[in-house]
Amino acid sequence: MKTEDQFELEPERYELFANASYNFPLDRRDFLKTFGLGIVFVVYSSNALTQESGRGGFNNNLPKNIDAWIHFGEDGSVTVLTGKVEVGQNARTSLTQAVADELRIPFSSIQMIMGDTELVPFDAGTFGSRTTPTMAPQLRKAAAAAREALMAIAAERLQVPTQELEIDSASVIQFITKDKSKRVSLAEVVKGQKLVKVIPDNISVNQPNSWTLAGTSVLKANARDFVTGRHRYVSDLKLDGMQYGRIIRPAAFNAKLISVDHQKASAIAGVKVVVDGDFIGVVAPDQQTLKKAAEAIDVRWESPSQISNSELFEALRKPPSGRSNDGGEGGGGAGRPQGSISDGLAAADKKLSETYTVEYIAHAPLEPRAAAAQWLGDKLTVWTGTQRPFGVRNELAEAFHIEENRIRVIVPDTGSAYGGKHSGEQAVEAARLARAVSKPVKLVWSRSEEFTWAYFRPAGVIDVKSGVKSDGTITAWEFHNYNSGSSGIQTKYDIPNTLIRFHPSDSPLRQGSYRGLAATANHFARESHIDELASSVGIDSLEFRLKNTKDQRLKDVLQAAATKFGWGKTKPASGHGYGLSCGFEKNGYIATCAEVAIDKDKREITIIRVVEAFDCGAVVNPLQLKNQIEGSIVQAIGGALFESIQFQNGKILNPRFATYRVPRFTDVPSIEVILVDRKDVPSAGAGETPIVGLAPAVANAIFNACGVRLRSLPLTLPAKSRTSDML
Repeated sequence: MKTEDQFELEPERYELFANASYNFPLDRRDFLKTFGLGIVFVVYSSNALTQESGRGGFNNNLPKNIDAWIHFGEDGSVTVLTGKVEVGQNARTSLTQAVADELRIPFSSIQMIMGDTELVPFDAGTFGSRTTPTMAPQLRKAAAAAREALMAIAAERLQVPTQELEIDSASVIQFITKDKSKRVSLAEVVKGQKLVKVIPDNISVNQPNSWTLAGTSVLKANARDFVTGRHRYVSDLKLDGMQYGRIIRPAAFNAKLISVDHQKASAIAGVKVVVDGDFIGVVAPDQQTLKKAAEAIDVRWESPSQISNSELFEALRKPPSGRSNDGGEGGGGAGRPQGSISDGLAAADKKLSETYTVEYIAHAPLEPRAAAAQWLGDKLTVWTGTQRPFGVRNELAEAFHIEENRIRVIVPDTGSAYGGKHSGEQAVEAARLARAVSKPVKLVWSRSEEFTWAYFRPAGVIDVKSGVKSDGTITAWEFHNYNSGSSGIQTKYDIPNTLIRFHPSDSPLRQGSYRGLAATANHFARESHIDELASSVGIDSLEFRLKNTKDQRLKDVLQAAATKFGWGKTKPASGHGYGLSCGFEKNGYIATCAEVAIDKDKREITIIRVVEAFDCGAVVNPLQLKNQIEGSIVQAIGGALFESIQFQNGKILNPRFATYRVPRFTDVPSIEVILVDRKDVPSAGAGETPIVGLAPAVANAIFNACGVRLRSLPLTLPAKSRTSDML
């Protein structure tokens, strides 16, 4: 399993490789203040990913001092520090469990500070399902080392051997001898001490079989604050003297500013209009005045001719500008070819060749992007919801040409992200407006801005060519993904002849990370095609999969889901269908069974029931893991059945919930989750993998119900024809 410093960026994290959204030129006063007189050569890195704290860079040298991760107050308080952030995945709870487990103190006695760049160690970002497999072990090591150090200090105070001490938390955290004759509180132990000890490389931590707090269903940390409304999201923040900001944007992508007339807006009392290149922003003392001023600005933009949905998939097959689109050997980390495709096809009794497509979809978080910025002298503080606080700090430094140590980014627990909040445009925008008025400014994107100017899950075209013998043995597998990416592109099926490639493309829309990345597209194509192979030789879908894999963990989740679902024991009712899928991603194994109902007259698909089995190694918090899986399934319903960004000539046509369909309460099926708890395997992250199984399981169930094979996401039944009815 890859560690934090070995982790490689997946190719489809396009937003981390993109040019900075903003880079404001220095005026002469700022230039002289920054550089002074003389000759200055300014060199920009051609690849910010190589910078340790850059936009996507990784830190290979995590702090080894205990106090970089855990602080013990003289009042007996315990504070844990991490660069990871809480965006709904419940990392605050699971990480606190890990620390409490090692320190052997109550969960409630720990305060965790997350994502504050001035206080916490550098972290590349909260993505890639890496919090559980990388940060939890790091905090466990720090906690275990701290426990040993504190026990040694307590033993010295009490004049007893360390092995005679244990931690008692009945009232306050204290160290007590086993015979209860002597005791000393944590507050007394740490008073006057500074725990600067280094975490030993060989420090021993509790293994899953000996966990006490971890592995149990601890309720969400700070849950009451969210339920009662006490928690303040960025959009709720109010700073002294705060103003409100808005950005004036073009109607289409890639537009260039031709002219701007803001005399009427600037004449409104309290209003400040900022024009900096193509950047146009407005600041006002209240929301009503802000709206009035924004509407008073006359702007002319010019945008080039651009493609629309109808041309999308043809465009994605074309190579990127100035590059070949052959994908290279294996293509984008997809692996080396194995055997011979031509030999495999020659050995097959049945051959298939099909194309599968996925549309762009939006992240559609309940909390749109928001930021509040404040300049105090030459120091900038920004509050914003992001998965990459240090990355956003770097973006701010680039945009304003200042050192990172003059910038503080604070991330309050944020209302969902799904991979969509890696970049920090909103932070830069708020900071630019705050600098213009010398007051704090809060900026909250509208729903339309969120749908239009955030990046999308990549669209993709996937071609699959395969061969299978009559006995169900797959002999050949050729798989080409255009544009969406290579996450989840590898197969756990045992196929002697394979060619798997990812081909990059020039995307007409801004695209980037989305929960599961391209694994959703690749699993949809692969698991749909596997079902087509099984059908072509008349073998049951479950039996076919089990026959073609030797991976026991994959078999286990398949059998667990199928058993719970009752696969093969009953036949679906008229108009209903059963389908299944399985897969592997981010060191987690998934199997999904689905039942659907088809309304022939309305051409509607309803998901009736979903059973999903998940193996992510040792389970840290069963209740929260189930919540995570259920949330993934519900989110996956949108991408499977409804969600699709419509665009024409650079303009988004459905930039609001009224026109962009997401799952509703009435769409939620019966959901049953099976946790395959493997205490012999290190815990893997669960934020991404559970989303990949629904779409192919539903597509396969639709075929089972009505004999129609749908190969495009979202899954839409064909309209009735006057001459024929496919159903």
